[in-house]
Order: sequence, then structure tokens, then C-alpha cells
Amino acid sequence: MTTEFIIRIVVASLLGGIIGLDREYRAKDAGFRTHFLVALGSALFMIVSQFGFADVVGTDGLRLDPARVAAQVVSGIGFIGAGTIIFQKHVLKGLTTAAGIWCTAAIGLACGSGMYVLAIVTTLLTLICLEAFNFFLRRFGARNVSVRFTAPSKQHVSHVLEVLERSGVRIGSYSMERNDTGEEPSYTVSMDIRIRRDHYITRLLELMSDSDGVNIENVE
Repeated sequence: MTTEFIIRIVVASLLGGIIGLDREYRAKDAGFRTHFLVALGSALFMIVSQFGFADVVGTDGLRLDPARVAAQVVSGIGFIGAGTIIFQKHVLKGLTTAAGIWCTAAIGLACGSGMYVLAIVTTLLTLICLEAFNFFLRRFGARNVSVRFTAPSKQHVSHVLEVLERSGVRIGSYSMERNDTGEEPSYTVSMDIRIRRDHYITRLLELMSDSDGVNIENVE
């Protein structure tokens, strides 16, 4: 049985690592090592849950639930997933990564149970979801962007806002500060916008280049 157990954790590690490589390629916080270890640990927990208490099975008055250890993996993986979710500048980030870790744990449990075909199919579906969805988002989706720029006057600021709105850019919120440090006053504007993902930085530069004196300081 030991050889079978080793095969189960190796397959789980490989499948988890494949998903992790995709996340690593996308420069996510939870990458190869995280997914590799989550799948490996989940598979081992499943094996222990099923076979780790064989020496006490049948003891008088002792009741065992072989699914209890595996069930704790499902709830416990939430702590790792929660660590990848952040709320930054009115935008929630990391949900997809957290869901990927949760799915990787399920793949590990399946491998630990010896359900290799189901685990492999789930891995393929996970990769298709991550990559195909990412492709469509880049082509047709929108993203939230924080922009900070300076302008020589309020009229320039108003012109920039009008140009963005006419171009289909949705402005969520913005703030404006007057700067009196130079020879002439200027204005610094920080705003959160929603813009199409395809080459959004280039599009922002093109849109704001129509206004003389407007300088983009930061885009994130």
C-alpha cells in the first residue's frame, strides 16, 4: 500500500504544481510552491483520514468517521485563501487566486482517494477556466485603475474628465488638490476609473495627450 500512497501524493503534487505554474506565470502571490504544497498536504490528509487509524478500528466503544479529517481540509484551506484576498482602493483582489487554492485542495483530496481521472479532469477544467477567462477579459473585459495626474488649471481637469467620459471610461471617484509650491498653482487629481483591459495604459496616454499641460504621475 505504501507505493500506492506515494503515487497518490506524487500525482496530487504534480497536478497542483501545474495550476501553480499558471498562477506563477500570471505573477500571482500564490504560485507554484503554494499550490504544490496545498495539493500535497490535502492528498496526505485524505490518506491519513482513510487509512491512518486502521490499527484502532474495531476497538470496543470507538467510533471513527473517516471523512472527518478530509472535511477539516475544506474548512482549513479557507485560512490560506483568505490570505490572498485584499481590499485595496475600493477594489477586491485575489478572489480568483483563493478559489484556485480551494480547487487545488479538492484535487489533492481526490488524488488522496485514488480518483486520478477525476483529479486530472478537474485540473484541466481549472486551467481552461483560468486561461480562457483571462483571454476574454483582456479582449473584452474592463478593469479598475487608479490614476494620478497633474494639470495647470481646473479647466484642464474638466477637459480631461469630459474626454474620458466621452471615450466610455467610467469614473468612480476622484479628488483634487491645489498645489502652490511652484511659480503658478497647479492641481493634482487622483481618481478611480473603469476602463477596457486591452492596452489600457496606452489608451489612457492617448486620451490625456489631447490636453496640453496634463501629466500622468501614476497608473496602477
